[in-house]
Amino acid sequence: MTEKLTAWVLAARLRTLPLACSSILLGTGLAARNGAFDGAIMGLSLLTAILLQILSNLANDYGDAVSGADNETRIGPQRAVVSGLISRGEMVRAMVLVALGAVASGLGLLITAFGNNWLDVLLFVAFGGFAIIAAITYTVGKTPYGYRGFGDISVFLFFGLLGVLGSFYLFTHSLSWPLLLPAAACGLLATAVLNINNVRDIEGDRVSGKITLAVRLGREKAIAYHWVLLGAALLLTIAFLLLEGAGPWPWIFLPALKPLSGAARILSETRDGARLNGALKQTAISAFLYSLLLAIGLALS
Repeated sequence: MTEKLTAWVLAARLRTLPLACSSILLGTGLAARNGAFDGAIMGLSLLTAILLQILSNLANDYGDAVSGADNETRIGPQRAVVSGLISRGEMVRAMVLVALGAVASGLGLLITAFGNNWLDVLLFVAFGGFAIIAAITYTVGKTPYGYRGFGDISVFLFFGLLGVLGSFYLFTHSLSWPLLLPAAACGLLATAVLNINNVRDIEGDRVSGKITLAVRLGREKAIAYHWVLLGAALLLTIAFLLLEGAGPWPWIFLPALKPLSGAARILSETRDGARLNGALKQTAISAFLYSLLLAIGLALS
């Protein structure tokens, strides 16, 4: 693998992609439970979500370099633009190409899901445009919202409510209020992944002026907040399964709780960058498994 290709793989942050698929898979499992599975819709939904996540990652790499948020104090993985592996111009061009790919994939998805139902198509086009803008402005622009403590809200909405409910609607063309429970649970777990990242980087972010929610809360309160995110996700999931009388299959998600709580304990115990990087990876994988196992269980129930 050439140095340049390695740099692009680094910038795309492929390890974040499974989590980006979690809400799609959970929405698919919920739809399958209602007898509305469609392989083409699932595939295009996953492709669109992956492209949007890569766009967000590229924009994050670019924005942190431009703002100075990435510097010698950074604990996390090396970034491509600030290290000089990829120029700012190259990154902007890549962002445009990925955004166009996301648009093409998204339009294909909407035509597949809705046909000539133009009201639904236009509604989802608006959502898609909002998602692209949100992915870019998280760290890019004069006032990136990721630097003002609003990243958690964005992750909760896009990786939870909109991701799960939107994907479910693509299959079924309908919604019901109990779906808010698993959708919120999925969003809370994704927010927990972001929170570990922000707690890890809390000192460097404070110095560089990147005011994440963890910086606003302070380390101890951010750790308590992390436990609240995990506990609330579990309670919402249990409430949904009991409310729906879903049977035994969906409970296969429970083993994912052990690594989630284990990573949370690491967050509480240490400030060591290497251990926190491990806890971040463990949380991301476990959150993905939580949603995947729940989706499989729901589809089988």
